[in-house]
Amino acid sequence: MPFILAALMVAASMGAMLARPSVKLSEERTAISLQSAIPTHFGDWHEIPQSHLQVVNPQAKELLDKLYSEILTRIYVNATGYRIMLSIAYGSDQRGSLQAHKPEACYPAQGFIVETNEPGDLATTFGAIPVRYLLATMGPRREPLTYWFTVGSKAVQGTTQKRLVDLRYGLTGRIPDGLLFRVSSIDPDPVRAYESQQRFVNQLLASVSPDIRKRLSGLGDP
Repeated sequence: MPFILAALMVAASMGAMLARPSVKLSEERTAISLQSAIPTHFGDWHEIPQSHLQVVNPQAKELLDKLYSEILTRIYVNATGYRIMLSIAYGSDQRGSLQAHKPEACYPAQGFIVETNEPGDLATTFGAIPVRYLLATMGPRREPLTYWFTVGSKAVQGTTQKRLVDLRYGLTGRIPDGLLFRVSSIDPDPVRAYESQQRFVNQLLASVSPDIRKRLSGLGDP
């Protein structure tokens, strides 16, 4: 099986080189504005101002401007007072060094220790999203987080999946866009945090248009 996969990737890579991707997928699709696409109120959640509780985004502004076309960071609270930090980073070019940075690298750069890092599937009404569950700590702060990547309209998990999706777009001469979707909570109970984050994601996906939902979730491609 590994030999077959390697052979397919080599063949696809050669085809991608011949295709010479030059057209951005983002130019063929309806432009996305995270600020307007993501509602400030949905389900029993509403946005609150960011004060002492800050969403972790450790890269320098110059690097962020290079990596991403748009970044959205918000904090939401529900009727019980539970808070979720949302971060979405969208990039129109997800190739090579321009691909979104992984939280397991970004959090340690900010002084956190990543205690756990596990793959999983986040169940939604629209399908299961391949995600990673992290627990980042810094002193008394315990921050469980859930995140995933999309390339084009496909959620990917791991370098191999990303390469295969990249190559598939390359064969058509297109440069894929994509995003990093991350939710986290400051919560000493990871189980409660992940369950709350799952409810948050489900309510958010249910509140947006089908096109935006596919772009956010990566559930748009078979």
